[in-house]
Amino acid sequence: MSDDHDNGIDGDLPESLLPYDDWVEDAYREVMLRALEHAAVEGLPGDHHFYLTFLTNFPGVDIPARLRAQYPHDMTIVLQHQFWDLKVNRETGIVSVGLSFGGIGSMLVIPVAAITAFADPHVRMALRFSTDEPEEDFEIETEETTEDIEPVKPPAPHEDAQVVSLDAFRKRPPGGDKN
Repeated sequence: MSDDHDNGIDGDLPESLLPYDDWVEDAYREVMLRALEHAAVEGLPGDHHFYLTFLTNFPGVDIPARLRAQYPHDMTIVLQHQFWDLKVNRETGIVSVGLSFGGIGSMLVIPVAAITAFADPHVRMALRFSTDEPEEDFEIETEETTEDIEPVKPPAPHEDAQVVSLDAFRKRPPGGDKN
C-alpha cells in the first residue's frame, strides 16, 4: 500500500459530518423515557428499580427548598417501592414523581434535559447523558411560602420495602476521603 492512501485502519478517523453522538444520546434518552413510562403505567416488574440523577440547579427543576439546600448541584433518586404519581410529559419534556424524604412526601418536577444518568441496577443497565449545565452564577428563584404548601401524603410502605443508601453513588469533593 502507498503512504498517500489512507484506508482508515492506521490513521485517525475523519471527523463526522453527521451528528452520530447526538443521535445515540437521543436514542438512550428514548430508552430511559420508555422505561419511566412503563413504570408509570404498569409499575416496576420483579426486582427492577431505577436510579435517576439530575442537576438540581437546572432551569425548570422544581424540588423542595430543603432538598435544593442539601443537594445544590445534583441529586440521585431511587424509584423502587415508595414512589407515586410518576408521569412523563413528552410535550413539555418533564418527568414528575412523588417521593418521601425523611417521612415527608414531596413532588419533584425534573426536565428531561436536566437528567445526567439513568440506571436499572437489577439488569446492570446504566446510561449517562450530557447536559448543558447552567452557568455557575445561575440563581434559582424560590418563593418561601411554606404556609401555602400542603405536604403530600406518601403511600403506605410496600411490605418488601428496603432502605437503599446512596452514599456509594454520591460524588465526593476533590481531596476528600483520603484513607
